Amino acid sequence: MTVLGIDPGIATTGFGVCEYDNKKFKYINCGVIETAKGQNVECRLERVYASVLKLIDTYMPEALAIEELFYHSNQKTFINVAQARGVILLAAHQKSLPIFEYTPLQVKQSVTGYGRAEKYQVQEMMRVLFKLPGIPKPDDAADALAIAVCHSYRTFSKLASISTLAIAKTTGGK
Repeated sequence: MTVLGIDPGIATTGFGVCEYDNKKFKYINCGVIETAKGQNVECRLERVYASVLKLIDTYMPEALAIEELFYHSNQKTFINVAQARGVILLAAHQKSLPIFEYTPLQVKQSVTGYGRAEKYQVQEMMRVLFKLPGIPKPDDAADALAIAVCHSYRTFSKLASISTLAIAKTTGGK
């Protein structure tokens, strides 16, 4: 399964692409979509949208995993990130790509075993997991790769299989 992980942002949107097959990961690519600070928000959103469409066309993922919004204290930043996230979700929807959302806590728990892990611990786990020569840079790219890994783990874990089976039994397989 190929997964496109996205760490949404208006200035920088991280992306990470990996394959997960038979409990093994394969690194494909990671990086960032950047927009110019001086541009109006419409142009920045258009760039994010078009870039995500291109990523989907290039890597043909079977799922898009994206980080849920986390409100800090800056309302303007929150709104801009929410808008960027909206165009990312629209791009995935238009390409009929299943969308899965994860909190930062879920991502950290999945990739490090500790939901309150520090950023450098997540980055180091990505380096080790994919046998990379260095940690993925910038931070947003490493975070997006971790989101893709989180989805892979959660989709194919034994617990996910049991949960899916239990849901199927209680709903009559619907």
